[in-house]
Order: sequence, then structure tokens, then C-alpha cells
Amino acid sequence: METNLYLPADYPAEKTATVNTVSTVQPYVYACVFSSLCIVTGLIWDISWHMSIGRDGLFAPPHLVIYIGAVVSGLFSGFQVLKTSFFSNPEEKAKAVNFWGIFYGSLGALFCIWGAIAMLTSAPFDDWWHNTYGLDVTILSPPHTLLAVGMMMIQFGALIAVIASANHLRENQSKTLHNWLFALAAGLLLTTFFTLFSEYLGKHRMHKALFYQIGCLLFPLYLIAVARAFKMKWAATATAAVYTLQLLLLLWILPLFPASPRLGPVLNHISHYQAFDFPLLIIFPAMMVDWLFLQLHTKKVWVKTVSAALAFLAVFFVVQWFFGTFLHTSVLARSWFFGGTSWYFGSDPNYPYRYSFRPENVDTGFTLIKGLMIAAVIATISGSIGYKWGNWMRKVQR
Repeated sequence: METNLYLPADYPAEKTATVNTVSTVQPYVYACVFSSLCIVTGLIWDISWHMSIGRDGLFAPPHLVIYIGAVVSGLFSGFQVLKTSFFSNPEEKAKAVNFWGIFYGSLGALFCIWGAIAMLTSAPFDDWWHNTYGLDVTILSPPHTLLAVGMMMIQFGALIAVIASANHLRENQSKTLHNWLFALAAGLLLTTFFTLFSEYLGKHRMHKALFYQIGCLLFPLYLIAVARAFKMKWAATATAAVYTLQLLLLLWILPLFPASPRLGPVLNHISHYQAFDFPLLIIFPAMMVDWLFLQLHTKKVWVKTVSAALAFLAVFFVVQWFFGTFLHTSVLARSWFFGGTSWYFGSDPNYPYRYSFRPENVDTGFTLIKGLMIAAVIATISGSIGYKWGNWMRKVQR
């Protein structure tokens, strides 16, 4: 497999000029971003389905939405690869990634194809798993892990496809469309990251140091990467805004539809879908990351990275700690806007810690300080890796 994913410095000038004249977004790029939207929507709907209805099947509506994402991205990306491989001239093939000595295509399309294969393979595997072992007790069961890998490959493929398309533009060409597509692709992938780790990032854990350690493992890595990967001001903020809007829309829309449990025991009698989590306030530390990158653009890489990572933790801790108190304990949060009354049908509605923190989920004093110091180290390492990852994505042209 050819490993050179971006154009080398000695690439012929006449070919570089040809590459730079590409200004349109290819259909497979739109298809991959649309697929990413389907995947996130179906994923969160599926979680709400399990909270509200319980039993589902291979062709449950949320699953179908997820499968549509896999099929659409796989077909459009497959067509792009076949067209480049068998109906393109040598110059166009030279601008593509070659694999197996036969096929040529963009890196984003290849990610989407392999992701679609993984997702569609996981579907019958998951059905067999449920029939053999019953309901899952964790989000990341073996078939769900395969599904998650496939979903993230498609979403990452969409992100890479947008970046590569934008990197073909000349300096005087408008990037407005690419900016929108990038924000959508990056924000939807961020939503998936959050969803897969939501067991550790729920509102009942927001007063525990582990919550901030997990957050610093995921978010500085990704937000610093997207801030570096794309030549767009406030890229991390736009990414966090899409994540926030996606979760809010599903939080508000899903409970409008009727749903009732199909699996016992039913301890909490409900008549409509139970909402997923209110989004984390990532948008505020994301704004800080973008602002620091703008202010420190002439500084050394390690200064920008460490500053952004530590600033992320500081802002994230302040806003999320107090907002966690509000979400979990305030009567005002028990409304449709915040989704504070959402509760699994199999859980006792009179559970004593439904609207308060369990003592073991609250860190104070030295335990909290020590935990936050560990989170600071994690954030610094995570942000440094994210910067290098973003540098790699920034150069992708194929």
C-alpha cells in the first residue's frame, strides 16, 4: 500500500497547478458527511430506545438509520474508488492512494469503505450475540466495539475527505462551504466520542476527579487536533457548537414521540422516549483553545500545546463542576429543556440518589486536587498528541 498521503515537496509544478484548480466538492464527500449524521442520530436514538423500550431487533428503526449511514458512505466511496481506479488517467491516479496494486482512491473514501464493511459485519454479529447471551450490560460489548470502530472510521473518513478537498483550493477561492462541512464532520465525530464514553461522563460523575481525567484524555486530544488540522479560525469552537446542537436537538425532539417498555421488570412507567444526556459545556474550553492558538501563533509549539491543554482543564473544570451541580440537584433542571427527569424504565423512580450525588461520586480536598493534577498531566500529553495528529491531517491532499 502506498503510504504517501499528501503531495511531496518535489511534486511537479504543472501537476500541482492542476491539483490547486480543483474547487468543487465531490459527491462522495457530501455522502460521507451525511452518513456521519445518520450514524450519530441513529446511535443516540438507539440509546434512548433502550432506555424507553428496551427490546429491539436487527431492523429496529434506530439500527436502520445507522445502517443507512454505512450503506451510503460505502456505496459513494466505493464508486469514487472504482471510478478513479478504472476510468481515470494516470495523472488523476497519481493524486490518489494506491492499495493492493489495483485500486486508487482518496484516503477518506478508503476509511469509509472499511468502516462500512465493519459496521455491516457487526449487525448480524450483534443479533447473534443478543440471541446467545441476552441483553448487553455495557455499551462496548464485542459486536458494539466492532460497530463503534466502523462508525468512527466512516466519520474520520468524512473529516479527512473534507480536509483533503479544502487543501486543493487556491488561496483566492472561497472556503465557506468547506468550513461548514468541516465543522459538521468534526462535530459529529466529537459527538460519537462523547457518546461512547458517556458511562464515565454522566452528570452523576461531574464531582469526581475521574470525570475530568477522562475528559482530558479525550477532548484536548481532539479539539487541539481539529484546531491545527484545518485552516479556519475558531475551528475547535465550531466543532463543539455542532456537538452541542446535535445533542440538544435530539434531547428535545425524541421525548415528543410515544414509547413504552417492552421488557420487564418495569419500575418506572413511562409513555414517551427518555432523553439522552444534556451536552457537556465543551464549547467554553474549546473557545479558550481557539483564542490561545490565535494569541500564541508565533510561539513555540510546546508553549501553545501546554497552554491550550491546561486552559482546557481549567475552564472545563469550573464550568462543568458548577453546571453538574445544577443538572443533578436543581429543581430547575427537571424540565424538557435540560432533560433532567429522564430515567431508565427499569430503574426505581424513587431511587434516593436520583437527584443528588452518591457520596462515593464526590471528591473533595486532597483527593480532588491530586485527581486534577493527574488530569493536567493527561491533558498535556493528550494535547501534544493531538497537535501532531492535527499536523498530519493538515497536510493530507489525497
